[in-house]
Amino acid sequence: MPTLAFQMPDRGGGPTGPRIRVGRPSRRVRTLLMTLGVLAVLGMVFTMFAGFWTDWLWYRSVDYSSVFTTTLSTKIGLFVVFGLLMAVSVGFNIWLAHRLRPPLSAMSMEQQNLDRYRMGIAPYKKWLLLGITALVGLIAGASASSQWRTWLMWVNGVSFGQKDPQFNLDVSFYAFDLPWYRFLLGFGFAAAILGLIAAALTHYLYGGLRITSPGARATAAATGHLSVLLGIFVALKAIAYWLDRYGLAVKSSDFKATDSWTGLRYVDANAYLPAKTILFCIAVICALLFFATLWRRTWQLPVIGFGLMVLSAILIGGLYPAIVQKFQVQPNEQAKEAPYVEKNLAATREAYGIDDSQVTEYPGVAETKDQAKLRDDVASAASIRIMDPNIVSPTFQQLQQIRNYYAFPTNLDVDRYAKDGKEQDTVIGLRELNYAGIPKRNWINDHFRYTHGYGVVAAEGTSADAGGRPAFTESDLPSKGDLGTYEQRVYYGERTTTYSIVGGPQKEIDYSDDSGEKTYSYKGDSGVNLDNPMNRAAYAVAFGEPQILYSGAIGEGSRILYNRTPKERVEAIAPWLTIDGDAYPAVIDGRIQWIVDAYTTTNGYPYASRTTLGDTTADSLTATNDQRAVVAQQNQVNYIRNSVKATVDAYSGEVKLYQWDTQDPVLKTWMKAFPDTVEPRSEISRDLMDHLRYPQDLFKVQRELLTRYHVKDANTFLSGSEVWQVPDDPTNKTGETVPPYYLSMRMPDQDQQVFSLTTTFTPNGRDNLSAFMAVNADPGTGDYGKIRILKLPTSTTVSGPKQVQSQFNSQQDIAETIRLLRGGDSEVEYGNLLTVPLDGGLLYVEPVYVRGGGLKYPLLRKVLVTYGGQTAFEDTLEQALDKVFGGEGTPVEPPADEGQDEGTDEGTTPPPSTQQPSTVQEALNDAQKAFEAGQEALKNNDWEAYGRAQEDLEDALRKAEEAQSGGAGGARSSPRATPGASPGSNS
Repeated sequence: MPTLAFQMPDRGGGPTGPRIRVGRPSRRVRTLLMTLGVLAVLGMVFTMFAGFWTDWLWYRSVDYSSVFTTTLSTKIGLFVVFGLLMAVSVGFNIWLAHRLRPPLSAMSMEQQNLDRYRMGIAPYKKWLLLGITALVGLIAGASASSQWRTWLMWVNGVSFGQKDPQFNLDVSFYAFDLPWYRFLLGFGFAAAILGLIAAALTHYLYGGLRITSPGARATAAATGHLSVLLGIFVALKAIAYWLDRYGLAVKSSDFKATDSWTGLRYVDANAYLPAKTILFCIAVICALLFFATLWRRTWQLPVIGFGLMVLSAILIGGLYPAIVQKFQVQPNEQAKEAPYVEKNLAATREAYGIDDSQVTEYPGVAETKDQAKLRDDVASAASIRIMDPNIVSPTFQQLQQIRNYYAFPTNLDVDRYAKDGKEQDTVIGLRELNYAGIPKRNWINDHFRYTHGYGVVAAEGTSADAGGRPAFTESDLPSKGDLGTYEQRVYYGERTTTYSIVGGPQKEIDYSDDSGEKTYSYKGDSGVNLDNPMNRAAYAVAFGEPQILYSGAIGEGSRILYNRTPKERVEAIAPWLTIDGDAYPAVIDGRIQWIVDAYTTTNGYPYASRTTLGDTTADSLTATNDQRAVVAQQNQVNYIRNSVKATVDAYSGEVKLYQWDTQDPVLKTWMKAFPDTVEPRSEISRDLMDHLRYPQDLFKVQRELLTRYHVKDANTFLSGSEVWQVPDDPTNKTGETVPPYYLSMRMPDQDQQVFSLTTTFTPNGRDNLSAFMAVNADPGTGDYGKIRILKLPTSTTVSGPKQVQSQFNSQQDIAETIRLLRGGDSEVEYGNLLTVPLDGGLLYVEPVYVRGGGLKYPLLRKVLVTYGGQTAFEDTLEQALDKVFGGEGTPVEPPADEGQDEGTDEGTTPPPSTQQPSTVQEALNDAQKAFEAGQEALKNNDWEAYGRAQEDLEDALRKAEEAQSGGAGGARSSPRATPGASPGSNS
């Protein structure tokens, strides 16, 4: 056949002239575009390389490169293995479906339409196959690489030495093995489903499956292929049913006795468990029927089997348990559920370390009538801390900041330091770098000049000076005092959130004094050396700072410091640990060390109820302080141990991990996975041991569990009659729970004071006190970690924190004094409301601070004390205790009946008189004048005048009280004032 028939005719018309190429770029443009494309690819590659390289350099700089290599190699291994498995699975099914295609297609309209697609992809079949398999492989590999923790725990898991009560399997099966088996099962389901979809589409495209064509809907080859894939899917479902049997031991469900129940209940053991076994058998039979189609070539039996499996899942797996619950459990729930509740109680108490908690009945009222003896016993009962670390930070800031580019954390810390041979509670904070206070913000100042804080500031926790200021034991700049000589520079701290470049030609500002700025050049070996141009380029890209690449401020010896908060450093070095929200500093062996508590957790402890760490570790402090983070916001766990104590050197950034819980199987598993990263407990120095303490976040988790799990009897647990709650913080309006308080105190069964962590409980839905809890927080003692709970009788009412606060506020003379303290532009701030057991009763102490006048920081002005129905509100703790135990305190009226508003005595007290004696009013007027004179003296920084004014104020208040007691027969007859009332509202 001539080819000219398909050519355009020559129309003639003379020479055609040069051809014009429309839209084709010139060679120069193509070269430019190609160059730009190559540069873009190289830029992307270098960006990814920069992230990898800087991470490697950082881990090498902290001597934990094994963590980086182990984590990276595990991720790469999982990515490659499971990515290849998924790619091969999908690719093989596409190849097999193509190979099993029928030789000729029926010429139906459906097949004619598909012919166009077949012809279109024919030249690219290999590339399309490679593309699809590569895509699913990459997705599957990326998903698998995120399971590196699951893999490492499975391959390195050690035995717990404890077996679950249902299946008699070691706890390690649920904690380490079952999560990995579930991942494998999920991967198998994904591979089967993707393979089935890919095979079905390929069979349809090449005629193996037909929808509208006449004749058989599927060829024998397609039927056999798809049946095998469906058989694999159903076989995996059978495995899932079998694993679900064990999953019942760690399954969470709603239960009226608790918000989060974990483990088997009666219906699980007697309905779901046999149902899962029956469904497993049915699924195995159904899978065999699908495999049998290789020989029978019919879908009839597999479809019937699959329908039977679905129907069985509905009837046996859903309806039957509902019937058991309705007709067997509900009519006699307590008897049916009691054996399973006992298992839950035992497992939960063990998993959270509260199984050894000691609950003791406590009368709640004083047993001794000798007031003098009680007064003497206070000193041995507790070293009452009147410096609240959550209030006095602005005072530290104002008096010890020295320069604006220093700052203290919002919440200070409580530790123990020896003075004159006696250990005392100490409030401590570091003078850290404050970037917001740098006089002139620019890149050099932010990252080269201002690089570190300077010094420790500490004050006695149990006293204040005459002006209400902290009694500093370490102060000034450079800091000096009781702590001796130590390296004072703070390159790593809670406020240090940006990078610094140190040690090079640019000098740093060390600190400033009257003679001017002192400069310094970092001499440590922390950070990453920037001498190498490739390192500089990598950090310039990773940090988005091009100046790092070419700045003249970087030279020989320059090092870049980053990941500088203690929490960041420990999390990066041990990503398998959960970090406590509050790191605290201590001076140890001539260095400032940050001490960080770290936890090992699991979500697979059988029968132990789960808790959400973010919820249980939140309190009124985390609600008001951005730096005080809650632990692992969304993490649900049902086993936790404070297994590691970590330290971070504030100068060198050196991180050390110490094994604290030597019996924890989860920590032993991670130590096998990351050998030589955790040092043995024997390496903890004596000086460091003196500053370790029981961690707050673990205590908060335990106290939340103990609101329900302090009981050991299943019937009591089910009745809910002994459920407690953690009270809201009465000293502020956040609505969050009261934080636990560190305090050196003595519980009734202890011989001497021990550094402790304390909290209170109230009955569920009520405000009176139900229990007081303390844990021994001093590792230097024999029973460190021992939880003691004093349970108050239910037959008598003992005031809880909210009621005590309300009683404070409702006392007329106290309210009147507070009104005067609030005068002008002053603010009254309530400190921590401390509770101390004393001779069968409970002593409450609360410092009261005033922030006012020209002062922007709180000063201790008064101390509230109540015990045995007597209340005192005096200038010092000693005066308040003397008044309470001298019998001169103000009687505390009993709390209002349930349902009545707190802090009111409506219907229970005589109506107030309408007038006060004139001498009372005169005394109050004198008090107001003295207070105003004191505020004016504060504005002028005239401390001598301020002291005289305080003496006049105290004298006037005393006269007012005496006059009021003498008038109206000694009755408290004036209306109750409330804090914040306007002047004159109570006259």
